[in-house]
Amino acid sequence: MPLSKDFLWGGAIAANQAEGAYKEDGKGMALVDVLPAGQERREALFNPEVALKTEYNYYPSHDSIDFYHNYKADIKLFAEMGFKVFRTSISWPRIFPNGDETEPNQKGLEFYDNLFDECKKYDIEPLVTLNHFDTPLYLIEEYGGWRNRKLVDFYERYAKVVLNRYKNKVKYWLTFNEINMLLHIPFFGGGLVIREDENADQVKYQAAHHQLVASSLATKAAKEINGEDFMIGCMLAAAEIYPYTCHPDDLLKSVKENQKQYFFIDVQSRGEYPSYANRLFRELDVEIEMEPEDKVLLKTYPVDFISFSYYSSRLTSADPEVNKQATSGNAFKSLKNPYLESSDWGWQIDPVGLRVTMNQMYDRYQKPLFIVENGLGAVDELTEDNTVEDDYRIEYMREHLKEMIEAVDDGVDLLGYTSWGCIDIVSAGTGEMKKRYGFIYVDLDNEGNGTGKRYKKKSFNWYKKVIESNGETL
Repeated sequence: MPLSKDFLWGGAIAANQAEGAYKEDGKGMALVDVLPAGQERREALFNPEVALKTEYNYYPSHDSIDFYHNYKADIKLFAEMGFKVFRTSISWPRIFPNGDETEPNQKGLEFYDNLFDECKKYDIEPLVTLNHFDTPLYLIEEYGGWRNRKLVDFYERYAKVVLNRYKNKVKYWLTFNEINMLLHIPFFGGGLVIREDENADQVKYQAAHHQLVASSLATKAAKEINGEDFMIGCMLAAAEIYPYTCHPDDLLKSVKENQKQYFFIDVQSRGEYPSYANRLFRELDVEIEMEPEDKVLLKTYPVDFISFSYYSSRLTSADPEVNKQATSGNAFKSLKNPYLESSDWGWQIDPVGLRVTMNQMYDRYQKPLFIVENGLGAVDELTEDNTVEDDYRIEYMREHLKEMIEAVDDGVDLLGYTSWGCIDIVSAGTGEMKKRYGFIYVDLDNEGNGTGKRYKKKSFNWYKKVIESNGETL
C-alpha cells in the first residue's frame, strides 16, 4: 500500500459557504455577502458593478448552514468518520471587519480559538486557508480590491495576527484559495470590478502580482513566528488541459493553456516569474508594476507544499471555430470530451485526469502535494429513513481515490486528501443548496428553508471505512 500511515484523510469547507452569522459578533461584510443565488449569482459574478448596487431577495451566505453555531456537533460527526484533518478558512472580515483596521475583532478571534480547540479535542489537524473568496467588502468599495497595492499591507497585518494567535493550534496553512480563479472570476478571486474601458488583463495580472507578494509575506511571517513548525502551502484550481486532437497545433495550444494555469504556482513554488510570462505579458499588453524588493521576497519565501482542487479535466483546440463549442460547467470553459460522462452540473468526470494532474504537478515542482478539494456535486434526495442513497458519489470518489493511490505509487509525494463539502454547504458558483457534495445532508433548500438538521448519507459510512483502512477498502 503506497499511502503512509500518517496520511491525512479528511474533508473541507469554507467559512463563506458554511458559517453564516454574517454580521454576528462584529463581523464585517465580505464580497460573498452581496451575492444572490441561482442564475442571478452567475450574472452578479461577471457583472459585479451591477451586483453591488442591486438589492436581491435572498443572500445565501448570510445564514448558510449556520456552522458558526453548529460547529461542535458537525466536528463530532467528522470525528466519527475518522477525520485526521479538517480544512476550513478564517473569514478575514470576521477578524478585521473592514480589512484596514489596526486592531482585530476579539470576538472573531475567539470563535476560531474555540473551533480549533474543538478539532484538537478529536485529534483533528486543522488546515486553514487565509483568504477563501471573502475579501472584506469595504476593501473593494474603498480601495478597488486587489488592484490596489495597499491590500498587500492589510493582508500581511491580518496574516500576522492569525498566524501568531493560532501558532500552537494550526500547523498547515494556505495563503489563497484557488489563486488562479482571479483570472476567470476576478470579483471572486480579487475583489475586482473591471471597467469596460480598462485592459482587463492588466488589472488582473497586476492584482495577481499583489497577491503573490502577499503570499510570500505571509510565508515570511509564518517562518519568523513558528519556524519549521508551520507548513505553508499555495492552492490551485487544477485540471490538466488536454488537446482536442493529436494535431500539433492543438497540442501546442494545450501547453500554452496549462502554462496560464500553472503561472501562479510557478511563482509561489519556484520563487520567480516563469520565462513564458515575458511573451504572455507582451501579447496581452501587460506591464507589471513592482517594488524593488518584490523579486527578492518572492525568491526567498516560496511555499512548502502545493495544494489543489480537482474536479474534472478540460479540453481545448487551436481552431477558433471548434472552440466556439466550448461550454462552461463551472468557471472554466471546455470542449466536450466524448470519452467522459458529466455530472448534473456539466462537469466532466475524469478520474484518470487526477492521476495525470498529480504527476504533472509533482514532476514540475518536486514539492509535496495535498488534494484539498475533490468531490461530486449532485442532487440528493432524503429518504423516509432520513438518509441519502448516494451510490453515485461513492462511485465518483472511489474511482478518483484509486487513481490518487496510483499516482502515489508512481512516486508522487502526497500529504493528504480532503473531500470538498464534507457536509452540505452553499455552492460557491451558484449559491445553491441543491448542489450537494457532503457525506452529511443538511435539511435546507435553495431559499434557506428547512430545519437545518444533519443526516448521515450512505457515503458517510463508506468514507469512514476508507479512512479506517487507510485507503485499502474502497
